[in-house]
Amino acid sequence: MFNAVIDAPFGKVGIRTEAGAVREIVYLPESVKSVAPDSALTRRAAQQIERYFERASATFDLPLAEVGTAFQRRVWQAISEIPPGIVLTYGQLAKAVSCGSPRAVGQACGANYFPLVIPCHRVVGSGGIGGFANHDDDGYFRKVKRWLLAHEGVPYA
Repeated sequence: MFNAVIDAPFGKVGIRTEAGAVREIVYLPESVKSVAPDSALTRRAAQQIERYFERASATFDLPLAEVGTAFQRRVWQAISEIPPGIVLTYGQLAKAVSCGSPRAVGQACGANYFPLVIPCHRVVGSGGIGGFANHDDDGYFRKVKRWLLAHEGVPYA
């Protein structure tokens, strides 16, 4: 199912590759079994993700699969320009991509195939942390978002 599953400070991260590109990055619970990278690209992706866990300012240079709608890709490009330690609200990001709907931006964030590489955790609600990975409850995914933001020096209760 995954070409690699690596340890993360909050559980695991699954990496899928296909046709010379990263196809998907997925947050997984600690209970998922680790899988050693099975290709040079998967090793490269795992190393870059591990480097980010060590240093929030680490950058990514990975070939990403062409996925998503034109609108989603526009939102993801804008998210990619948010530096570590900075957050924007869904409304601010909606204005940046000339979209009048923070909800549509939130849906594009939730549809992100490449979390960490496209740092959707840096987009928050106007009244708090907001949802994460299409989950609004205060469970595993919101804990991941809190960890990522704290790692970048932006604590959210």
